Amino acid sequence: MPKAVILSCQGPELLPEERAFFKDVQPLGFILFERHCKSREQVKKLIEDLRSTVSHSFVPILIDQEGGRVVRLKPPIWRSAYPASVFGQLAEKDLALAGQCAFWQASLIGQELAEIGINVNCAPCADLFMPDADPIIGDRAFSDQVPIIHHLSLQTIKGLQSQGIIPIIKHLPGHGRAPVDSHKELPIVETPLDVLHKTDFLAFSQICQSLNDRTPQPWGMTAHVVYNAVDTQLPATHSGVVTQKIIREFIGFEGFLISDCLTMEALEGSFTNRTEKALKAGCDAVLYCKSNLDEMVEVAKAAKTLSSQALQRLEKSLLPKVQTLSPSDQQDYVLSLSKAVKSF
Repeated sequence: MPKAVILSCQGPELLPEERAFFKDVQPLGFILFERHCKSREQVKKLIEDLRSTVSHSFVPILIDQEGGRVVRLKPPIWRSAYPASVFGQLAEKDLALAGQCAFWQASLIGQELAEIGINVNCAPCADLFMPDADPIIGDRAFSDQVPIIHHLSLQTIKGLQSQGIIPIIKHLPGHGRAPVDSHKELPIVETPLDVLHKTDFLAFSQICQSLNDRTPQPWGMTAHVVYNAVDTQLPATHSGVVTQKIIREFIGFEGFLISDCLTMEALEGSFTNRTEKALKAGCDAVLYCKSNLDEMVEVAKAAKTLSSQALQRLEKSLLPKVQTLSPSDQQDYVLSLSKAVKSF
């Protein structure tokens, strides 16, 4: 039975001590970053090596390939991709065309991920754009308008799933208003609950309403953000109130829920404490993105094996084998996408 943790490694090749550790711990899966991705063949080999360390059949291999400034696979080896805000701006003029563009780009990204063995993408970012907030979200958000976020997020999810990639909706229940960068410190949002219900939370709620009557289900990722109107003490990742009352009940998210990275400065305490709090609050698994072996040992010791409920949610996210885009289809999507974006 896999541990409720997703880990990472140091570089483009798996080290002997990492291999031994992963075999012993049996993490659920792994996440890759730019430091791991030097060429297509090299990444394929690394992923094969990572998968070989665990005994469970489905091994999630995650990456952040949103487009814009948040991409781990970069040109000239991989295609460039537009930031989400480009599609949001287009949506203000032509929502249907913007949705088609979001689908095309997500499909193209999904094809490249599937080609090298990645099966989970940490996208879409369904946070609201807030001009006065910290720019950590910024152009990663589609829009400040809930209907646009809803439509473009759904099209991104469909595009990724069409290529066999599990999407991760983030950052539940909303990171757009964060006044500071959660990588560096803890954001505290003081917006009244009735406003959050009509904006940040509503964007995620509408997405989930459109998804909950079908499978496969996307995953979700929590925000390291305090919402004073819900819990004045704990960020969403560590708050059972936010996770259960807002993410699960008000928003209606039914999928597999992971934490944002445990190494981010928004969280306090030891890695044991960070891990235990996230799992107790209701995360199905925790995410550790660095490569410090001592820290990974601590996280793994604190993590439990996946609960039966988490396993059921995980199974609902699994996608059937699909035929990925042919070279001619890829070319058609690239040209259509470029033409549409240039048109406005």
